[in-house]
Amino acid sequence: MDHDQNFKNLIVDYPHDAISLFAASVSADVDPDARITPIRQEQLKERLGDRFRELDVPLLVEWPDGRREAILFVIEEETEPSRFSIHRLAHYCLDLAAGFDTERVVPVVVFLNRGPFRRDLRLGSDSQDHLQFNFLSFSLAEEPAERHLDSPNVVARLNLPNMAYRPEAKVDIYEQAVRGLVMLEPDHGRRAKYTDFIDMYAALDENEWAIDLARAAKEDDVAVSFRQKMEEEGLKKGLEQGREEGAHDGAARMLLRQLGLRFGDEASASVRSRVEAAELDEIMAWSDRILTAASLEDVFR
Repeated sequence: MDHDQNFKNLIVDYPHDAISLFAASVSADVDPDARITPIRQEQLKERLGDRFRELDVPLLVEWPDGRREAILFVIEEETEPSRFSIHRLAHYCLDLAAGFDTERVVPVVVFLNRGPFRRDLRLGSDSQDHLQFNFLSFSLAEEPAERHLDSPNVVARLNLPNMAYRPEAKVDIYEQAVRGLVMLEPDHGRRAKYTDFIDMYAALDENEWAIDLARAAKEDDVAVSFRQKMEEEGLKKGLEQGREEGAHDGAARMLLRQLGLRFGDEASASVRSRVEAAELDEIMAWSDRILTAASLEDVFR
């Protein structure tokens, strides 16, 4: 999984919420009307053979009326704290400060997993420091999810599965993340995009999916309606892809996946054989029924 790219998308799509969550101690300095734009990441190389020093998302925060000087937020996602390099971050921040002729640079590191990391850098002699550098840090794995269950911050809600919670609360955490996405994001395209984000990091197993689907059948709220609509669209997308790869095989694979998610172990080897042996029209008819069927028998009636 490309965690860097996932978080890059998240931060660029929701820069105000990202700063508010990951850099809470200084987020009050950023007014709601401030303009936030990502800036070019690659800095000039000292030698042609060198790799670019590249971090995830440097954000330029500007005030349209010019009443305050612009400020740079450098937000880096680091999956494993043991791999974090404070020297690389310091070098990158100095490059940005020089390139934009500013001292207003705020480095922020978001750690996905737990682990120790170096928090500050000091260069100098035994008697005197000549350079001091530190940064803001946010450890998702150590942040209590219960603090953000009803948060109006969409970045916090999407990251609930990455936070700390009791194992038995996993399905509840997943559903609160989905519910937050639906309530806080009106754009359907972004909803679809970040449903994938939640699914990837929640990583529900078959039993947990079964619990979630059973609840969805009984509940009646916006999150459940959205989830059902996403299932319908996922099914249609799978069928379209199936026609490109081979209509029958693609449709059968998608139907079997939906049956497994909806009915769990009931989608047995005999059901698989029946689906794979069916005609395309039959598979399409069964696919239309799966979202409203109360039982496996209703699908195949």
